[in-house]
Amino acid sequence: NLKKPLLALFCYIGAIATAALYLTTGERYLTASVLFIFANLGAGASVVFFNSYLIDITTEDRRDKVSSWAFAAGYFGGFVTLGIGFALLANSAALGMTQGDAARLCFLVAGFWWGGFAIIALVLLKKRAPLRSAPEGKSFVSAGIGELIATFRELRHIPHTLRFLMAYLLYNDGIQTVIAMAALFLGQELFVARGLPVDKTVLFTAFFIAQFVAFIGSLVFERIAHFTSTKTAILVSLGIWSLVVIYGYAFLHSITEAYIMSGAIGFVLGGSQALSRSLYSQMIPKGREAAFFGIYAISERGTSWIGPIVFGLVAQLTDSFRPAILALIVFFVIGSVILLFVDVDKAIHDAGNDTPAEAEAA
Repeated sequence: NLKKPLLALFCYIGAIATAALYLTTGERYLTASVLFIFANLGAGASVVFFNSYLIDITTEDRRDKVSSWAFAAGYFGGFVTLGIGFALLANSAALGMTQGDAARLCFLVAGFWWGGFAIIALVLLKKRAPLRSAPEGKSFVSAGIGELIATFRELRHIPHTLRFLMAYLLYNDGIQTVIAMAALFLGQELFVARGLPVDKTVLFTAFFIAQFVAFIGSLVFERIAHFTSTKTAILVSLGIWSLVVIYGYAFLHSITEAYIMSGAIGFVLGGSQALSRSLYSQMIPKGREAAFFGIYAISERGTSWIGPIVFGLVAQLTDSFRPAILALIVFFVIGSVILLFVDVDKAIHDAGNDTPAEAEAA
């Protein structure tokens, strides 16, 4: 029953920290670093509770649709805020600002956007009665930590859910690394390696394209899941992710090709994330959503350092970013192989839930 207050708490920690980056002028880089950390902590923690609401607001047969439309809305919001930021940066001189001032203003806009639209969810989502109270003599914090430990133990009894988490840990690490390293890779291969100054407008446009196409991709992959299965649609997206890194390694040589790669990243980004969330939501016991989505977040963010280390090591050993981007294919291939051996129906039944087909029939 604390999901909604905790969602609000962490959401506004993140939004306020983001908006406060506007104040970090001059040499206040330590302040900016602390605010950046709190913004990321707020985002990561609030998403745990946000994701757990998926089970409360929809039935099993509509999880893919609701999750996909949610990601589509999020990417459209990202597209709009990036558009506002791009306009501020491009017209900073006409507005009487330096580019640094415009960049700080972008954070202020993003913070108000984040906190403003959160009001809609916090007004409309219901705070539910507690299913159980904390054990006698324990606080909610100590009881919550104990439950999280128990949840890890419980995963042994739902092995296909555990197998999915292992697959997700790997392929999502590859996804997050491609996203994190995309600007570095494009800047290096298109400009630095040719002795040219990095054109930040090109990088900004590439992210702009990715955000918009991610909106479309989220909806397209929901349809693919509808006509095949959620697992199949995720495997298709991972196949495309593999092609993306091969394309970056072998074929990316111009700005136009960089925009094509950005569009391809956006197309599979929304679908792979939305469908992974909806599939996992069906594999976990009712009433334990927040705890299990906490583990999901650990799989998503707690190992996000592995991919960048692989990327960095390969780049250092080969003195090139192209083999480094290609090396990330390992995460997609191994993740796909593990996912192939996940029996989705058994995972759903082991968690005590109905499959989407059974829920629709009921």
